[in-house]
Amino acid sequence: MIVKDAKAVARQWVNEIGRKTAGFCGAFFHGSTNWLPDDAVLPATSDLDVMVVLADPNLPNKPGKFMYRDVMLEVSYLPQEQLQSPTLILGQSHMAGSFHKASVIADPTGQLTKLQAAISKDYAKRQWVRKRCDHARDKVLNNLKGLDPAAPFHDQVLPWLFGTGVTTHILLVAGLKNPTVRKRYLAAHDLLVEYGHLDFYPSLLELLGCAQMSRAQVEQHLAVLTTAFDAAKAVIKTPFSFAADISDLARPVAIDGSRELIERGYHREAIFWMVATYSRCQQIFACDASRETQEQFNPGYRQLLGDLEITSFADLQQRSDQVKAWLPRIWEVAAAIMAANPEIEDE
Repeated sequence: MIVKDAKAVARQWVNEIGRKTAGFCGAFFHGSTNWLPDDAVLPATSDLDVMVVLADPNLPNKPGKFMYRDVMLEVSYLPQEQLQSPTLILGQSHMAGSFHKASVIADPTGQLTKLQAAISKDYAKRQWVRKRCDHARDKVLNNLKGLDPAAPFHDQVLPWLFGTGVTTHILLVAGLKNPTVRKRYLAAHDLLVEYGHLDFYPSLLELLGCAQMSRAQVEQHLAVLTTAFDAAKAVIKTPFSFAADISDLARPVAIDGSRELIERGYHREAIFWMVATYSRCQQIFACDASRETQEQFNPGYRQLLGDLEITSFADLQQRSDQVKAWLPRIWEVAAAIMAANPEIEDE
């Protein structure tokens, strides 16, 4: 299905179902779809993100991923109070891109349309591009601050993983590219090729720990992860915020999407989301699985982290310090990209 038709299905869902949500104030497309042309094919390994705006700041649990008329939608809620200021959104690395061009699905008050017009006008202004790069850098540091020596190992890994992974977003935002989630390393690779900084790319992989990993290693880890994923989706009972990502519906994204990257020769680029997915599986096992199941899948998880040279909290601390030490260099590359980007406008 092409993007244009998938968006039409999403609009149908909003008009027929989303509007009935209590406090409905509007809806807009979020994420990667906003960066694709209407005639592009929506990959089977991708969903279509829809953000539903609600009046009440106390949000219900998000619907997450589900199929609607042959399109995988991922629907999330956002309080209206977070969409009051164009300048606030212009400085957010994860949100501004959703308004850089027409993305509004439903807008009963007209607020979203006005917001989108104001944001698209200033989106490429240099001061706001820099502000979004600053925001991404702050997200790196805030994630790394979440390291807790008292937490279970998988809960220690996630702050380091996402803090490290957001280094790619600093660069992508500088290039006016989508700060995507699962394919962030591939997107950063392509950006660095475009701007003549490919020699910097191995440094990003080294911070993650996968620069020297072979395709055979990654394929082996994916095989073990696949078994863990299937076990986790079978036992999950706790209403985790990421529950929809560990499900039959999400399997094409989490598992098949990783396999696709490996088959395309980007095995190292698959590692980020594989670690995220396995860590979430470990969270599920810790809460909802028997001790036998936990013991069954823990060695595979530890082996994956071990191949990234992470075996302890001390390793995570050391690797976090490495990320912090590299931030000035990452910023230098981001600044060079901003300087060379012909789309960025001076005041």
